[in-house]
Amino acid sequence: MHADPTRTAAALQRLLDLALAWETPGGVRALSGVADAMRGVPGVASGLRPVSPEPLTDDEVRARLAELSPAAAALLRHVDEHGGEGTTGAARRTVSPRDARSPAEELLSRRLLVPREGSSVVLPGEVGLALRGGRTTVEPVDDVPALATSSRDASLVARSAAGAAFDVVRRVELLLDHWGVAPPSVLRSGGLAVRDLKAVARELHVEEAEAALVVEVALSAGLIAEAAVADGTPSWLPTDEFDVWSGLPTSGRWARLVAGWLASSRVPSLVGSRDAAGKSWNALAPELSSGLAEEARRLALHVLSEVPEGEVLAAGTGTASLVGRVAWLRPRRPTIFGELVDAALTEAAVLGVTGAGGLPPSGRLVAEGDLGAAAAALDPHLPRPVDHVLLQADLTAVAPGPLETEVARRLHLLADVESRGGATVYRFTPGSLRRGFDAGWSALEVRDFLTSVSQTPVPQPLEFLVDDVARTFGSVRVGHAEAFLRADDEAALAALVHDPRARTLGLRLLAPTVAIATSPLDVLLPRLRELGAAPVVEAADGTVRVSRPDLLRARTRRGRRPAGAVAARQVAQVQAVATAIRAGDRAESSRPATLATTTPSGALAALREAIEAGSTVVIGYVDNHGATGERVVDPRRLDGGRLSAYDHRADDVRDFAVHRITGVRPA
Repeated sequence: MHADPTRTAAALQRLLDLALAWETPGGVRALSGVADAMRGVPGVASGLRPVSPEPLTDDEVRARLAELSPAAAALLRHVDEHGGEGTTGAARRTVSPRDARSPAEELLSRRLLVPREGSSVVLPGEVGLALRGGRTTVEPVDDVPALATSSRDASLVARSAAGAAFDVVRRVELLLDHWGVAPPSVLRSGGLAVRDLKAVARELHVEEAEAALVVEVALSAGLIAEAAVADGTPSWLPTDEFDVWSGLPTSGRWARLVAGWLASSRVPSLVGSRDAAGKSWNALAPELSSGLAEEARRLALHVLSEVPEGEVLAAGTGTASLVGRVAWLRPRRPTIFGELVDAALTEAAVLGVTGAGGLPPSGRLVAEGDLGAAAAALDPHLPRPVDHVLLQADLTAVAPGPLETEVARRLHLLADVESRGGATVYRFTPGSLRRGFDAGWSALEVRDFLTSVSQTPVPQPLEFLVDDVARTFGSVRVGHAEAFLRADDEAALAALVHDPRARTLGLRLLAPTVAIATSPLDVLLPRLRELGAAPVVEAADGTVRVSRPDLLRARTRRGRRPAGAVAARQVAQVQAVATAIRAGDRAESSRPATLATTTPSGALAALREAIEAGSTVVIGYVDNHGATGERVVDPRRLDGGRLSAYDHRADDVRDFAVHRITGVRPA
């Protein structure tokens, strides 16, 4: 190992204690299956790869490496750095070193890469060790990556985190208040539509990425859920827990949001990106989750808590250094784990768990899992809410601090947020005041509210604006209609509207010769004909349109398959039959009179030896119909009572139940 001998000895003892390795007279051996489990880990899997069946000596490996061209040497290092496996492509597998025409052929001809079935090749263990100077890795594995930090005032970190915590609580509250009145619909595939997410971003005055985080955190905290509205449309609605949550102090509401975020498997950072199939990820989509998300968040906070108080992650390099530390702590995690750790730091900053790149006292308690103490530590740093605003003649209202919940809700209904900061500026417009009238407010109630919350008299321009909006509100009325009826005979149309049999059609007179109906056209026409009328359909330009039934057709039957497709299928069948015959001949040529039946433990031992040696064996196997046959296979791995092996007869990798194997012998 490329590490300190003392640490290597401690790590080896740890493996022995976990029974992942055991001591034998020939040295320490890893448990069967460890090499397969470590496959794909850069610098580790290739170090564990077994040597060739006919291993090269150290001198032979060095001599052959010295003969390689720069391109072949680079290809060999690339294979070593990416798990010790690769494919040959169009390279010839049996060629002499003099006739090699490509880097891959150079390596195959010198046995620096060993071919396997199909087009795959593996790097022998002795070659990989020679490339790394006799070590399993190129870089030391016991050097803990350092965190890039810089100094920062601890009080600034605490205040920054508290400000972010207050903002996220207020935004969740405003969002769910709005959704309680106008909930967005649930997509057919689940999730929130892109246009609805854009509306959330506009409503909260944030970017779409932050809006997605607010929505996802509300879902994780149990504050929103999918439910049907009055017309049966599935929509996103606040839960009854939202009412309980709204009554908690700000620090308690923040702790509830952070608890949901920490324990959630949701991945808000993926919203707006595309999956492997090119489909865009939507917020609240059921598939937007990962089993690694929770571990990434907790591990990121745990590593960040190791930064001393008074220091924070350095701008630019701090996040990358923390991601590198986490990758060192969890080397077998997939590549996406680093992206989840990076996203966790961004989300923690938005939620107020971190501030200015560091952990305040409340954030350190979150990292320890004590959310109650974290809320208590955050509370003294939260801004104190105020219950008044300053109305100005330019149709704006200035809130000198964070407003109390009820005042903020009402003011947000009547005015738009123009800017945020130490003081929030709200602007009154005809559209914002119209929202209040749509919610049922009267002009008198709007004036009374403004008078009660303002420390200054209500400016005359604002009074005029309220009166103007109230005067025009409701001057145009809108109703629902599916179709209209027009007739020159006023008496005939009036009789039709008042006919008791037409009551279910929802007919209503708008003028002596015009009526509307709430029934759709395809229902209205046959019913009018039943009532004795002879209606025709009128087009948008006033002309009469006579409709006729659509012509129905059946699909033409497909013709026979092309001769080329039939010939190709026959050739494939002949090749499959030839492969099966050759496999049978091979088994027959090496088969004794009878295949000796082995015990289950003996069969498992023989299969493990074949896996480690990479050899071919013949197994006796009982199929689903109870018939016993023989299969020529190359065992790959044993796991969960099943053998994964390359079946020569099927020319494919198959799984075999171990309890159905009656015997094992070399091919």
